[in-house]
Amino acid sequence: MQLTFHGAARTVTGSCHLFTLDDGRQLLFDCGMYQGSEADMRTFNEQWGFDPSAIDAVLLSHAHIDHAGRLPKLVKDGFTGDIYCTPATRDLCAILLTDSAYLQERDAYFENKYSAVKDAKPLYTVRDVQVCMERFVTVPFGRWYALLEEVEVLFRDNGHILGSASVTIRYHRLSDEKVVIGFTGDIGRPNRPILKDPRHMPACDYLICEATYGDRLHETAVDEKERLLSIVQQTCVVQKGKLMIPAFSVGRTQEIVYLLDQLEHEGRLPRIPVFVDSPLAINATEIFRMHPDCFGEDLVAYMHTDPDPFGFNHLHYIRDAEYSKQLNTMEGPAIIISAAGMMEGGRIRHHLHNHIEDPNSTLLIVGFCAPGTLGEKLRNGARTIHLMGDELTVKASIEIMDTFSAHGDLEEMIDFLSNQDRNKLKRLFLVHGEYEVQLKFRERLLDTGVRKVEIPSLGQQINLH
Repeated sequence: MQLTFHGAARTVTGSCHLFTLDDGRQLLFDCGMYQGSEADMRTFNEQWGFDPSAIDAVLLSHAHIDHAGRLPKLVKDGFTGDIYCTPATRDLCAILLTDSAYLQERDAYFENKYSAVKDAKPLYTVRDVQVCMERFVTVPFGRWYALLEEVEVLFRDNGHILGSASVTIRYHRLSDEKVVIGFTGDIGRPNRPILKDPRHMPACDYLICEATYGDRLHETAVDEKERLLSIVQQTCVVQKGKLMIPAFSVGRTQEIVYLLDQLEHEGRLPRIPVFVDSPLAINATEIFRMHPDCFGEDLVAYMHTDPDPFGFNHLHYIRDAEYSKQLNTMEGPAIIISAAGMMEGGRIRHHLHNHIEDPNSTLLIVGFCAPGTLGEKLRNGARTIHLMGDELTVKASIEIMDTFSAHGDLEEMIDFLSNQDRNKLKRLFLVHGEYEVQLKFRERLLDTGVRKVEIPSLGQQINLH
């Protein structure tokens, strides 16, 4: 048996791990796209460290592009097996991969139109996504499923995003030994407003574990609803300004809408228009509505009195681009929730362009912003920004709420792993984290009694006994 790490090794993107069985059959945990700007990773998405046609099956933890984003290319390049995931993950992949393909085709078109070298090509097209989706096979949470001969798979809810799962393989070796190999996927957080709490995995012999926030604790939980209401009151009622909320289309947007829905249901939300201005977020919200099986107990109970937690009278979902533009000249207060969360693309940039110099307006940042992004600059207090060809002075208020993170912190990940049998667990491999963070998480895990914690490098092949 072998594990080879083909992505998210000493970095937080491009998840892809290859498990080779004794007889040469190959299983792929995730097939993610690298999202970043490091020079040495420039060709990552175009190349494979393995033969796609030799892969027997893909086990997909969740739908985020850094975990699922190269699946259409895998099929395009020769993969003919099945892609196994939960039903909600399959439904989210249908929209996220299509959106990814559309953006790639559009970017290639404009690059070829305006550059001297006209050889830009997308990794895959919308048609490639349609072919890829035919290979998806859905497996419910909590059920051992016969994957291949002598191989079973189990998905358990890990509370990261809708449909996200840990993946556990039970492999009956030729020697009659039963080996359990686990992959945590991205570990979520307990006590979030929409999803169920993460569930422990079965005890594993070998475990691949994420390490995104392995060196820190999230800020102490505040009453998010009350904090959000106070920002709405100050911006929209007192100052009569616009509240702009850049938010990821899957997860973050739905959490914010749900909090606003509760405030409306309680009669405390001011009578001002609320706009969700993102076609992708609208499509994702429809998928959330289709999967109440993924909701936590509190949301299920809430739905007894409010059947639609993602809709109320003065909430408007906007698909049409012209309608979106009209928001920029609309008078009076409003709440505008729009992608993209890091403000590097999407309709939020138009809203920023029109309102960032308005001292009565507020920008509420509710998610991680990678280094070098516009969001990171605004988080760090930039007083001027370059946007859409203009140099703009930041006069709007900047508010930050970091309690919305979908990734477990150090102690939440330790708790997720707390049921693992330290005598059974032979080796634990850290992925999906910056190397310095992984080193610190490794020390913490060793302190808990894990015997062997390793940090594989990109392309490293490890034999499992």
